[in-house]
Amino acid sequence: MFPLSYGFQSCWSPNIPASSSLQRNTELECWTPMLNDSMAWFYTVLEEESNSELELIKASLKELPRIAQIRLVSSHQEVYEPCDDSFALVDALLADRHSMLEHHPRLCMEIGCGSGYVITSLALILGQEGNGINYIATDINPHAVSVTRETLEAHGVGAELIVTDIASGLEKRLAGLVDVLVVNPPYVPTPEDEVGVEGITSSWAGGENGRSVIDKILPVADRLLSEKGLLYMVTLTANNPSDICHQMRKKGYASKIVIQRSTEEESLHIIKFWRDFNTDENEMDRSAPGFLSSLFSLIPLLSYWRGTNSEK
Repeated sequence: MFPLSYGFQSCWSPNIPASSSLQRNTELECWTPMLNDSMAWFYTVLEEESNSELELIKASLKELPRIAQIRLVSSHQEVYEPCDDSFALVDALLADRHSMLEHHPRLCMEIGCGSGYVITSLALILGQEGNGINYIATDINPHAVSVTRETLEAHGVGAELIVTDIASGLEKRLAGLVDVLVVNPPYVPTPEDEVGVEGITSSWAGGENGRSVIDKILPVADRLLSEKGLLYMVTLTANNPSDICHQMRKKGYASKIVIQRSTEEESLHIIKFWRDFNTDENEMDRSAPGFLSSLFSLIPLLSYWRGTNSEK
């Protein structure tokens, strides 16, 4: 009955209008993707099915991991709104949910929380199995911290929010304690004098090759991550992801590209890092997990559909 039982409903349902090429099943409160005549994965309830069967289906859907709903994400003119990179990062977290839970995380952190879409989604993705996990999010932009607080509250989840540059003032307190660290850094190549300025520009201005802020974050991440810690980072092709992975390998980290995604404007890589002191420096798995590689080869980019069909 549920060929896409992992993560799919939560990616689609909040953000696609009724006028789209998808059909909405009002009884199940989910969206039905009609791909083509020969291949259509969808949720359906036949009229003759009993109420008990319908309730069972509804219960199954409720158990799927959720993500933040765009309509509940707060906004401010000086705060970066969820976009393709945000969606790709959250999709990577969805795909790697079981891996995160297997590590039994106790402290999760986001550097550069912006609208709060990612940290909120992370808390929702971990779900009931994530009880007892603490969340921390930082941003250099005070407006972003305020917006993140509103987004968290709208979804019924909480986190400690701090206005600071990367993790300044927190490194001693959090050293070796962060089990999951997520970062959507300022990665756009810009003049160096735009890096770290006040307002929304700080959310994308990455300096030369888009690496100025990324190269500051990497050693901080190394100090914050626990022995079992996982780092998920958004990078752009212009950032030279292979060099970023090489720099982390020298610190004892293995790496894997969880998602590669191309849009009209950029080519994104969501890279996962974890401690592995026996890592072969020539080893780098550029393939996404089987679930994603098969799914995204058949379906148009979820981030594109969400970005073009939803109000931010």
